[in-house]
Amino acid sequence: MNLFDWTLGFQGYDIAFAKAELSRIQQQSETDFATYVEDQKKAIVAYHKKHNLLYQQLTKKVSTDDWASLPILTKTHLQQPLEQRLSSGYTSKKVYVNKTSGSSGHPFVFAKDKACHALTWAVIMDRFQWYGIDFNRSLQARFYGIPLDTIGYRKERLKDWLSHRYRFPIFDLSDTKLEGILGHFKRKPFDYINGYTSSIVLFAKYLKRKHIVLKTLCPLLKVCMVTSEMLFESDKKLLETQLGIPVVNEYGASELDLIAFQNTAGDFQVNSETLYVEILDDHHQPVPMGEEGHIVITSLYNKAHPFIRYEVGDLGVLSEKSTPKKPILKQLLGRANDNATLTNGTTVPGHTFYYVTKTALGIDSPVKEFLIEQNALDTFTLVYSSSSDLSPSEILALEESLLSYLKVRVVLQTRRVEVMDRSNRGKLKQFVSRLPKSKPTRDSLGTDL
Repeated sequence: MNLFDWTLGFQGYDIAFAKAELSRIQQQSETDFATYVEDQKKAIVAYHKKHNLLYQQLTKKVSTDDWASLPILTKTHLQQPLEQRLSSGYTSKKVYVNKTSGSSGHPFVFAKDKACHALTWAVIMDRFQWYGIDFNRSLQARFYGIPLDTIGYRKERLKDWLSHRYRFPIFDLSDTKLEGILGHFKRKPFDYINGYTSSIVLFAKYLKRKHIVLKTLCPLLKVCMVTSEMLFESDKKLLETQLGIPVVNEYGASELDLIAFQNTAGDFQVNSETLYVEILDDHHQPVPMGEEGHIVITSLYNKAHPFIRYEVGDLGVLSEKSTPKKPILKQLLGRANDNATLTNGTTVPGHTFYYVTKTALGIDSPVKEFLIEQNALDTFTLVYSSSSDLSPSEILALEESLLSYLKVRVVLQTRRVEVMDRSNRGKLKQFVSRLPKSKPTRDSLGTDL
């Protein structure tokens, strides 16, 4: 019995139809596909212009026939009760409803109509099948957060059982807990690993200290999919070495879909079947292929809730070899708002600090995980988990690395902790600014925020 498919069908998601529809879309030629995308863009705009009061209000001053004039939406525009955002004919009881993790600072409840959500699962299952993973049969080792209240905890455990996966809660990843996780891999026939990047990297560091290659203990393992956090090349090499299996990068947004997935050729292939992805500059104009910009996405099938030209908050680069049918995400640069502002007026992206620590400490450092906080324009704190304090020479190396990358000298403070404080979903940021936020200005729709 295909339990996973049955579970989706029981909840009202017609996965068989969604798989057939996805196959129909994929079978189109490159030329026909470009036409399909343009037609679907027009169709979803026309639908929400006719059936969604919120989108009518947001677009009342622009021509919906001109794609470039359509407003860029953010979560700020959607911070109102869900029932006021749903299209006519939909209610919260007739759609898929969930809540974002709030990693961008703006958590909110969103909805998808059930056909759209079924397509989301069809895309995910299609991508995992690239690596021989069948959701109905393959056993997943899941590194994710989990609700800590009794009802929420039991609900997630039931979902895991129905989805053929075993979850490792990741709020406490001490060596004792990691030893327990290793024990499960010795006993259970896992086919693949899926979860937050930082947690799996920490597990790989534990395996390295123990001189263990995981596949030797769990021989059925095929692949590891990491998601939700940046995957850096040095961490990917560590994972592949200590897990003994290929590591695949996944990028998605819960309110949208799977956005990009590393294909078997190593390219970070964008989901062009159910999404339309744009890379725009600060003035909402398209940037040339190969240049950095804001990732803006349109959900081509969500009729219940408008996600049209929706800015997800990340920066990225599309490859020059992209085509309408096969766009390639050349680089994913992290959150657009995760920037450090310096005394000389310049800003640097938060992922810079990953390279600062890697350059200074090297791959054999006892530091397991870290977070850099900016407390003032010239003051930063390195919060880290480690078996021992950083030595004076290591701190000096960090200070010199900061100067090399930032081009301005700053004060570095350090604080060692036993276990890093993760978000309520189990995610771990590597940079957080504690500087006062500037006051909101007028947004792209000309309304006061």
